Amino acid sequence: MNNIIKKLEAVMATENIKENEPMKNHTSFKVGGPADLFLKPQSREELQKVLEICKESEKPLYIMGNGSNLIVRDNGYNGIIINTKALNQVKTVGETLIAEPGISLKDLANVALEQKLTGLEFASGIPGSLGGAVTMNAGAYDGEMKHVIKSITVITEDGSLKTISADQCHFGYRSSILQQHNWVLVSVELILENGDYQAIQAKMLDLNTQRQTKQPLEYPSAGSTFRRPVGYYAGKLVQDAGFKGHSIGGAQVSEKHSGFVINKGGATAADILNLIGAIQSAVKDQFGVDLKTEVIVIGND
Repeated sequence: MNNIIKKLEAVMATENIKENEPMKNHTSFKVGGPADLFLKPQSREELQKVLEICKESEKPLYIMGNGSNLIVRDNGYNGIIINTKALNQVKTVGETLIAEPGISLKDLANVALEQKLTGLEFASGIPGSLGGAVTMNAGAYDGEMKHVIKSITVITEDGSLKTISADQCHFGYRSSILQQHNWVLVSVELILENGDYQAIQAKMLDLNTQRQTKQPLEYPSAGSTFRRPVGYYAGKLVQDAGFKGHSIGGAQVSEKHSGFVINKGGATAADILNLIGAIQSAVKDQFGVDLKTEVIVIGND
């Protein structure tokens, strides 16, 4: 690992290279063991150089953004994690926003608001980065990322840049082409529409008020834990299976919304994953439904 670090120090600041970094400090669940190496490149150019070094090392590699949809297991990640939060620039060209993947959806929605552009209000309360939202085709309140994306630009496996139009992104329910390739997202072009500042602001406020009323935002979580099964609502299945308020260790099914597993205090990744597994088993046994998670799990048992 020392050899990799020396190469990295030639292309990025030392303070952005961390060994044995606790991932609980970088995920919304506030759990997770250490990553062997945790890197925070500060620009697209730096990211490209870092990716080249990491790939040459042949160490396991994971790219993350805001960590709002991620669980790192308690024994950590034996490899390299690259965090793209510093890639958070956005520019406006008419009704188009061109944004880097590290910007939070909240900040991006506020940029749209300031530019009097409508279409991104649904995303203003989603607790994640643009990169994760595009990868998962995040959605809320009848809006989805696919409705506002014109194109994306990625770094491909060979280190070159490639721009892909929205109709080639294979957007589906919580899915996209980015889940099918080892590409790294570096830019997103979003097409919005001119609107009224007060109307946009009012819609954002209304949706965020609904979110605060219905969801347990006061606790660490990864948002909705489960994907919506066809013909069902995940939260209702969890509740009907008898898991509302149920706890394992510091992990609990929210009393406010059964679709959320929360860290009520002192939870480990194992607590959360054991609770998720118990729910999945019960729902399968009682209703014959396979509950799949929205949250991504990496690392070592």
